[in-house]
Amino acid sequence: MDEDDRARLTEFVTSRTPALMRVAYLLTGDRHAAEDLFQSALARTIPRWRALRHADPEGYLRTVMYREQVSWWRRLGRRRERALTGADEAVQPDPSGGTDVRLAMRAALRLLPPAQRTVLVLRYYEDLTETQVAEALGCTVGTVRSRTHRAVARLRQLLPDVELLEVRR
Repeated sequence: MDEDDRARLTEFVTSRTPALMRVAYLLTGDRHAAEDLFQSALARTIPRWRALRHADPEGYLRTVMYREQVSWWRRLGRRRERALTGADEAVQPDPSGGTDVRLAMRAALRLLPPAQRTVLVLRYYEDLTETQVAEALGCTVGTVRSRTHRAVARLRQLLPDVELLEVRR
């Protein structure tokens, strides 16, 4: 890698890390796992950096992150995540109005299986279409639809008082 490529890579990583780390956190539900996911995806992207010169490096890195996350939860098999106790994740009312909803949503997202959480992040945070999500995860559109449906139903069950769960079609 020449100096120009190194400078471009350094600039890209410096400017885009906060946004990419937010996506990684939403995919994993854990700060340390998000750091691992981001670093793993970056390690897979750097050797291809020269080929990405005229392409969209952020899109490529995001796709690597999505697929890496899928590989991680496929390797985990049937291992279930443990729900946090109420003391670990207490949701207190916040006068600003939105913080309590965000905290409750974060806690509820952590209770979803990784596959469902990933689909929700890609559909509603990344604003990808069902087809784009299916392509990114290497599954069918029907799988994306069923996971989305189950995830939203579970969130509605966990957060019955939150009116923000109106899903756009």
